[in-house]
Amino acid sequence: MTHEFDMARSLATAAEDRGAAWVFIRGFVADWVKALGDDDGWDETDLVAAEERLGVQLPSALREAYLLFGRRRDLTSNHDLLLGPSELYVDEAGEALVFRHENQGAASWGIRLGELMDEDPAVFIRADLADKAAERWEGWLERLSLCFIEIVLSEALQADNELCDFLGDFDDDTLALLEQNCTRLPFPPCPSSEKEPGTRWFLGADVLLRDDGIALLARGRTEAALDSLRDLLPGDWLNDFR
Repeated sequence: MTHEFDMARSLATAAEDRGAAWVFIRGFVADWVKALGDDDGWDETDLVAAEERLGVQLPSALREAYLLFGRRRDLTSNHDLLLGPSELYVDEAGEALVFRHENQGAASWGIRLGELMDEDPAVFIRADLADKAAERWEGWLERLSLCFIEIVLSEALQADNELCDFLGDFDDDTLALLEQNCTRLPFPPCPSSEKEPGTRWFLGADVLLRDDGIALLARGRTEAALDSLRDLLPGDWLNDFR
């Protein structure tokens, strides 16, 4: 089956250009989830109110993402949480503007205050540690628009429906099958600050996959496509009740 949306080609362009990132998200959402609508973004007045409350100017990329799809929780908050404009805050150390939380509060994503004037600034992540003095903002992705692509793709894998599945125990043979039968997508690994390989994205036959090193997450465009992937990569898939 062929589709007008070429994920690999569109993603390669999006990884290099902020405007192309929004084109990619529009195309992916329309083809794999539900097309964006006119009411899916926050209003300009919401963003202005946030800026006035915080006393900072929001980066162009953050504004554009919020205006385009910021209200679509199925694209941003199935697992981790994208904060709304009224929830944005500066961390206690006064180092970063926080815009996203891990679902159990184990980490936060933010933009360094000194980079808010950049149109598409880098994104950092900070783990929530018992030793607060040891907490550090570490590199996540080099551009905010890339981070929003990662958010939309990752949250698509976490939807609570029959199109998503999770393989938490796999071996090198499974990875070999994945690499032989699926296309590695042109997206940088994250976190960018780690020396070890980060996440890897793959596209199979109507199936999107993320290799986290310790788990495989998958989403099919159809249930049949996801079933075919399970047959290709045998294992104890969490939602396989066949």
